This record gives sequence, structure tokens and C-alpha cells, in this order.
Amino acid sequence: MGIRTVEITDDMIRLGQFLKLAGLAEDGGQAKSLIEEEEVTVNGRVETRRGAQLRDGDVVAVGEEKARLVTA
Repeated sequence: MGIRTVEITDDMIRLGQFLKLAGLAEDGGQAKSLIEEEEVTVNGRVETRRGAQLRDGDVVAVGEEKARLVTA
């Protein structure tokens, strides 16, 4: 499975918001659960902070699904 690209207009976005925007989580509750259950990686490392700040080029994965953050 390839990595989808998700574009934002700001310099950064928080992990919980990005999971929803990228379609990796249906809503904030699911995003929180995925993060708490250590099912989310950022650039290959498990991330447990919902408010972690993502920047241009970061790759977020949940299982086999991956999304790369790109700033406009």
C-alpha cells in the first residue's frame, strides 16, 4: 500500500487532528484510542501524544495505512 499525501496550509498540525484529516481515524474519539493503544507511528516511531506537532514531510501510519504531511 502506498503513502497518501495530505496537504495543509499551516506550518504544523497536531497528531489527533491529522489522523482525522487523513482519514486514518473516523473521529477524535477513535484518534485518541489509536494513540493510547500505541497503534500510531510518526516517522516509524510509536507516538503516544495526541498533541504532538507534525511538520512538513512527517509520515503517520496506522497499521498498513500511511499518510505524509505536506504544507502548501
